[in-house]
Amino acid sequence: MPELPEVETIIRDLNKKVLNRAFIDVWTDFPGTVRKPEDFEQFKKEIRGKKIQRIWRRGKNIIFNLSENRSLLIHQKLTGHLLLGKWGFSEGKWIPPAGPLAEKINTYIHLLFTLDNGQMLALSDLRKFAKVELWDNEGLKKELGSFGPEPLEKDFTFEKFKECFKGKRGKIKQVLMNQTVIAGIGNIYSDEILWQAKIYPFKNVSKLTDEELKEIYQAMREILVKAIKLGGESISDFRRISGESGYFDKERKVYRREGESCPRCDTRIKRVKLGGRSVHYCPKCQK
Repeated sequence: MPELPEVETIIRDLNKKVLNRAFIDVWTDFPGTVRKPEDFEQFKKEIRGKKIQRIWRRGKNIIFNLSENRSLLIHQKLTGHLLLGKWGFSEGKWIPPAGPLAEKINTYIHLLFTLDNGQMLALSDLRKFAKVELWDNEGLKKELGSFGPEPLEKDFTFEKFKECFKGKRGKIKQVLMNQTVIAGIGNIYSDEILWQAKIYPFKNVSKLTDEELKEIYQAMREILVKAIKLGGESISDFRRISGESGYFDKERKVYRREGESCPRCDTRIKRVKLGGRSVHYCPKCQK
């Protein structure tokens, strides 16, 4: 699932390409992607003519602030990613141009917006888990109210980070991924952050010292910034709007490296399950 760095990469790419454009049409072969309004024809009617005034991120959500006090929310979920280009339509399928957009992972197009300059914004989603919702601005503000703070905000100091864990219980791996505690971190970056901080993923947050929390905070800020700079992690389905891969894979130390040597101590990386999710860690470095 795209996490904060991947979503932020999409946001930054979109801001360079589609800001101030307007939606003139939308197509789907899977109306279930649009959750609000539930009637796709109503969604199509409401989105037409809306101008894109701002594009931003909250947690893992992509948000388009539109004209007429409306907002479009897109959560890419497990395998979804937005693409920008021009496609042809033949025999019920969208035909991509040559290049990155033609890569197999970019061809599962189930929702496609046409913009007023002829460009197309498409959602490729192999598993069809992504969700799209059209809100009024006030309603969206309430919907997003339960999210925790953004970890890269300038005013998100260590003291505020530490406050997020006050009174919390549970294993640090799971708490880091809890979107009501801190927004945007998922399986990939929680593994990478805890490895860099040398923290055992199963340690209860109530047992963490201030020094350990500081190590997590510093690792979180450093890794997320680096991942954004490199365009995100494309080990699975994520691609940039051009269809190209991100390059954080070169920096990945433990995630999906089960059985490989720890880059720090040469111990074999372990993979175990926690609440249905995989945890990758070094049993020597992270005690």
